[in-house]
Amino acid sequence: AKRFLVPKQMESNGLNAKQIQFIDEALLEIIRRYTRESGVRNLEREIANVCRKTAKRIVTAELKNSTITVEEVEKLLGRPKFRLQGISEENNQVGLTTGLAWTEIGGEVLQTEATLMEGKGQLTLTGKLGEVMQESARAAMSFVRSRAADFGIGREFHRKMDLHIHIPEGAIPKDGPSAGITMATTIVSALTKIPVRKDVAMTGEITLRGKVLPIGGVKEKLLAAHRAGIKNVILPKENEKDLQDLPQDILDVLNVNLVETMDEVIQIALERQPVP
Repeated sequence: AKRFLVPKQMESNGLNAKQIQFIDEALLEIIRRYTRESGVRNLEREIANVCRKTAKRIVTAELKNSTITVEEVEKLLGRPKFRLQGISEENNQVGLTTGLAWTEIGGEVLQTEATLMEGKGQLTLTGKLGEVMQESARAAMSFVRSRAADFGIGREFHRKMDLHIHIPEGAIPKDGPSAGITMATTIVSALTKIPVRKDVAMTGEITLRGKVLPIGGVKEKLLAAHRAGIKNVILPKENEKDLQDLPQDILDVLNVNLVETMDEVIQIALERQPVP
């Protein structure tokens, strides 16, 4: 944007560096809240809109020059088209875990939440989850049931309580096995009433025995965590080789925890350890 798109659109709209300047925060605002794509076509279009409207204001003597700030972006482009994804929660909460997902336009931070109700052991899954993700939820539930005593959960909990797992942004389809450990952590938190740390995000597939298996899209997911201001990430041990794909300056500020079992995940993710 700074090296090519902005200079190109300034020239196209007859502007020079004295008449218009974009601060970095303004460009980030356009990128994050006015475009959602894998390329830069829409980004260039929105920068062109800003330049064109600024040129009109200069020609009509409304102003002599303009510094494009975040406030100016909203004034010129209108209300943001997209909600800024991936802001971590303000407080540790019970039954709410931060997961990392891969999408066609990059990584995203997804909140996974669970709530308990009196019932007969029904498991409800919502949030437009695909078949593989639904199977991951069932596997996570079976793992927790098999280890209930270790987590200090009554063995008969599944007979007396219904569990509802939801991943918000229900209009967006979601699938894949990498939410397995996120769902398992959410379930353990909901049943033990132990809050999940808000500064931890995770991704990994789970087996019935609690093993954590490798997943894809590591680079995109860790960049999403960094963008959200999350410092601690839980990643399968077998994905260690994928860290080579990330810029060193990102790795320097992220604390990547490589795990092999759900016991390690629980130890890192929860405020305190469940008591058997």
